[in-house]
Amino acid sequence: TKRNSMANKKYTARIIVTTHKRYRMPEDNIYLPLLVGAALEKDENKTLSLEYLCDNIGDNISEKNPHYCELTGLYWAWKHVNTDYVGLVHYRRHFKGSGSKKSGIVNDIFDYVITYNDLKPMLGKVRVFVPAKRKYVIETLYSHYAHTHYAEHLDKTRSILELRHPDYVEDFDTVMKQTEGHMFNMMIMDRKCLNEYCEWLFDILFTLESMVSSKSYSYYQGRYSGRVGELIFNVWLHHQVRTGALDPSEIKELPFLYVERVNWWKKGTQFLRAKFLHRKYETQ
Repeated sequence: TKRNSMANKKYTARIIVTTHKRYRMPEDNIYLPLLVGAALEKDENKTLSLEYLCDNIGDNISEKNPHYCELTGLYWAWKHVNTDYVGLVHYRRHFKGSGSKKSGIVNDIFDYVITYNDLKPMLGKVRVFVPAKRKYVIETLYSHYAHTHYAEHLDKTRSILELRHPDYVEDFDTVMKQTEGHMFNMMIMDRKCLNEYCEWLFDILFTLESMVSSKSYSYYQGRYSGRVGELIFNVWLHHQVRTGALDPSEIKELPFLYVERVNWWKKGTQFLRAKFLHRKYETQ
C-alpha cells in the first residue's frame, strides 16, 4: 500500500551549516557547511571559499548577506539542495540530538549535535522541525523588536501582508502579541513546506527591502531582513496550523545548543536596557 511504501521510504536530508569563518563542523554526513556572504569582497572569503561551499554559486542573494544574515544560506539551499528534507543551522548553534555519537573527547558538546539517525524515525511523519521556543516573558515579540530595533520594519511587513498576503494578517497580529517564538531562522522542513515557505518569505523580504532606507543604520541594525525573517517564520507556521495545512503533530520542537559559552549576564542586561531605557541593541 501507499502508506507502507511511505513508511519504508528512506528519506534524504541535508542541513546547511551557515558560517562566515573557519569553524569546527559536525561530522555527520547530513551536514553541509556553507560560507554565507561569499560574494562580498573580504580577504578571508577568498581563502574560505576553497574550504566551504559558497552561497554565491548559481541562483543566489549572497550580496544581500549584511541585511539577510543566514537567510542568504536558506535561499541558496532552497534553490540548490535537492533532498526530501532541507534544514538550516548556524556554526555556533545546532539542534540537539540524543548524544549517542562519541568523539572520544571528554564532555565534547559536538557529541550532542543532532544526527541523521536521530531524525530518521521522525522523517515522513514530522514535516517541520523547529527550535524550542525562546521566551521573553515581560515582552511581546513586537515590543521586544520595537525596543531593540525599529518598529517600522514590522509595521511595514504588516502592510506588505495586507497587500500581498492578506490571509496572513490575522496570524501576524496574533503572533506579534505572543511572548515567545521559534527564533534563529533554524528549521528542518520537507521539500514542499520549504518551497512554500521560501516563496512567501522572500517575496515579503524583497518587498520590505525596497521600502526601508538603511543608510543611517549601524552594521548591526542593518541586519533587519534576517531579524524580520526570524519573527515571521512564526507567522507562517501559525497560519499553516490555523488553516489546517499542517497538523500540529507534523511540527516537532527540538532542543538546541550553543557550542560556545554564552554570556547570559550581558544578554540579560541588554534586554532590560532595551525595555526600560529604550537602548537599541548594537552588539550581541
